Amino acid sequence: MRRSFTLVDLLLVFVLFCDVLWLISGDLHCKWGNADDIRPHSVTITEFGAVGDGVTLNTKAFQNAIFYLNSFADKGGAKLFVPAGRWLTGSFDLISHLTLWLDKDAVILGSTNSDDWPVVDALPSYGRGRELPGGRHRSLIYGRNLTDVVITGDNGTIDGQGSIWWTWFKTETLNYTRPHLVELMNSSGIVISNLTFINSPFWTIHPVYCSTVVIQNVTIRAPLDSPNTDGIDPDSSDDVCIEDCFISTGDDLIAIKSGWDEYGISYGRPCRNITIRRLVGQTRSSAGIAIGSEMSGGVSEVHAENLLFYGSHTGIRIKTSPGRGGYVRNIHVSNVTLIDVKVAIMFTGRYGEHPDGHYDPEAFPIIEQITFEDVRGDNINYAGTLEGIEVDSFRDICLSNITLNVTSESPWKCSYIEGYSESVSPEICEPLREKISPDHYSNCYHLSSSLLNSRYQNRAAHGHGKEMILLT
Repeated sequence: MRRSFTLVDLLLVFVLFCDVLWLISGDLHCKWGNADDIRPHSVTITEFGAVGDGVTLNTKAFQNAIFYLNSFADKGGAKLFVPAGRWLTGSFDLISHLTLWLDKDAVILGSTNSDDWPVVDALPSYGRGRELPGGRHRSLIYGRNLTDVVITGDNGTIDGQGSIWWTWFKTETLNYTRPHLVELMNSSGIVISNLTFINSPFWTIHPVYCSTVVIQNVTIRAPLDSPNTDGIDPDSSDDVCIEDCFISTGDDLIAIKSGWDEYGISYGRPCRNITIRRLVGQTRSSAGIAIGSEMSGGVSEVHAENLLFYGSHTGIRIKTSPGRGGYVRNIHVSNVTLIDVKVAIMFTGRYGEHPDGHYDPEAFPIIEQITFEDVRGDNINYAGTLEGIEVDSFRDICLSNITLNVTSESPWKCSYIEGYSESVSPEICEPLREKISPDHYSNCYHLSSSLLNSRYQNRAAHGHGKEMILLT
């Protein structure tokens, strides 16, 4: 019988789960940026004529306030304070050395008039809008070529009012790709924290071509049937840290990307050094953490730990396809709890979806050195669907200490995949059945030292002199 869990139940479980890990891991937090830094200059949006009645359009007020604050960019920066109220606005730009601060009862509302979301060029690493050829609507909160930007507050809310966009998408009445709620491009030194983001028209938070990004203590929500409302999508960005977040949306909670087919290959900016910690969430149709499917610029050095996904389709997923090119390598996922999840781990080698007919079908992706450790799940339909590409096997896939309570009689489905395993239940599929030995540690990315030491000790106990010397 399928058990029912309330959100409170799940959060209590996760708190206990994280408390144990805290004792093991120590004080692990993002180290970049400080949302509490005091800006020497501050204004309130009402000083520029804004009205927080949820009806008056305040786009000009936001634009004028930020234009005024730009004069303080070289004087320590400035803060724009948004007090309690419902502040309707269209898209507006941020500036460098700015803090956008929302009061506890402040709500920034996205306009339901598409004309208030200007159309901008497609991203060069995509070659066109993600949904439709041509340009795309600009995000509600937007910035490019910036440094030192903080979007934070006392758990205020940014509401994209996305339902009208979802209807337009489903009825195929849009001329351009839907907008994000927040998009920052070619920027660095970004902090997004202590806010709630709801009902994005499309992906919610999208740092693209960025460096040094911290996203902390945010809640992201959209209906579970809302189309493509990803939570956080680091895209061709590096040094991104995401931690202590709750996400419940209609698509991937976190999707790591780096461009689409020939455009991503040509642009050539990878996504790398991505850290994800203490993430809780639900997605009925997609994955807790996904890599791809747009990964043509490459994805590497991803570390995700202390995760809880419930009532979801997939736990962790890698999506790619012939034509993507690029690579996904050096991925480490650990300390994962799954409850009522259809597929715990999924690799999809033929995802499809191409921007146009000009991609090279023989541009095969390289998928290698992917490690999963310490994963446990209850009421899981399938342990894993791991499907590589016939002429391009996914290799050095390592699974250690995986325990899943699976309802299917065929828990694993594997094809065109190579790797190793240790302590996996239910029994892993044949291509991954070879035990992890000391000879394989260089193949298993970031394998925990506890497993490495135990294996060396076991070999030493059986009288292998070389291992005895290593231990001394």
